[in-house]
Amino acid sequence: MYLDLSKDPFDGGSSGATPAWTVLIPFFNERDYLPATIESLARQTVPFTLILVDNGSTDGSAAVAEGFCRAHKLDYLLITERTPGKVAALRAGLAWVRTRWVATCDADTVYPSHYLAAAEAILSRPGHVVAGAYFVPAEISDAARMTEAARFLTAARLLPHQCHAGGAGQAFCTRSLRAAGGFDAARWNFVLEDHEVIHRTMRRGRMGYSTEMWCTPSPRERDRDSIRWTLFERLLYSAAAPVAGDWFFYRFLARRLQHRRLLSHRIRERQYHHIEGPALVPSHSLL
Repeated sequence: MYLDLSKDPFDGGSSGATPAWTVLIPFFNERDYLPATIESLARQTVPFTLILVDNGSTDGSAAVAEGFCRAHKLDYLLITERTPGKVAALRAGLAWVRTRWVATCDADTVYPSHYLAAAEAILSRPGHVVAGAYFVPAEISDAARMTEAARFLTAARLLPHQCHAGGAGQAFCTRSLRAAGGFDAARWNFVLEDHEVIHRTMRRGRMGYSTEMWCTPSPRERDRDSIRWTLFERLLYSAAAPVAGDWFFYRFLARRLQHRRLLSHRIRERQYHHIEGPALVPSHSLL
């Protein structure tokens, strides 16, 4: 069926039967982690459409994901984007979104059952166009989680004009995200795409957080050199980005990431794949 992507999906009102949420999951060779992620999303308290974007996997991840979506009777769409890189995959997925709100989730992260409801509560506040989650380890106690939430929310209050949440825990007003340019490899095809897209989207409204919006990334070891900025870059982001965001991202950080060859597809390069431990299992305390 042909879809006219030029039309605003919210024009003409809603029939009430269409979910207000879409969840985007880009993935590359994540067959060991997708089941736990999909299982946690299947327990959400609000309806949603799941869009899975296979970024050229070679390990059968797509078949595994489809099997679990069918087992949980999810409303899902599986598409393939062979241009390597998370930005290209997210852009491909966003083109299919037809809902008021959209959440970007990682294929190796577990979400509590109220995750989308918590994001919706934030995005329903006047002027809010982005919601962000804090990360907690599995099996964390409620007291320890609230301590982490307090630390996270304090940082957000002290530095309100920058992003404090990673791409695994971000949710957007779809219209605002599209108006900001969405995910665009021609504009930004480096790692740290989550912070760059928030920079553009926050020109159209506020980013909000709450104690109830959190998630649990997998505990596996990561090749941090391929995805992180330096301490100097991070400190400058805190100091300069609120007043010189365009300069910071497009004149300063982009050049440094280009020099280090930290393009978007580098996120896929994990030399430890063959020694990874067992997949993350959802904890009942998270749901």
